[in-house]
Amino acid sequence: MSAVILVVDDEHDLATTCERLLKRGGWLVTTVGTRGAALDTLTASAPPALAIVDRYLPDGDGLDVVRAARARGARVIVISGHTSSANREQTLAEGAARFLGKPFTARQFLDTVRAVAGEPPRA
Repeated sequence: MSAVILVVDDEHDLATTCERLLKRGGWLVTTVGTRGAALDTLTASAPPALAIVDRYLPDGDGLDVVRAARARGARVIVISGHTSSANREQTLAEGAARFLGKPFTARQFLDTVRAVAGEPPRA
């Protein structure tokens, strides 16, 4: 499986921060901002090792991306500002490995990524 992490979030600043943290940690990263771009990326390239997906995207439900990523064999972390237990339970029932509520710290983010994806590959 590819060592790439796909980040899907429409909040540009958050997506950029996640991308920087991941790259600094040694992962390869692809970042997109919409459900459509994420689905296109998932079908057009090798599956990522991990997808980090915002639950609510401007063009649809992030769970569509979760399902597509899981179908390609990727593990998934869902991030969302909507942290109700119902949202968390539905997200995990759809196959996400973890649910991370916004806002989160850099440490929480990286600890969650490591728990799901392991350490980045050595160059």
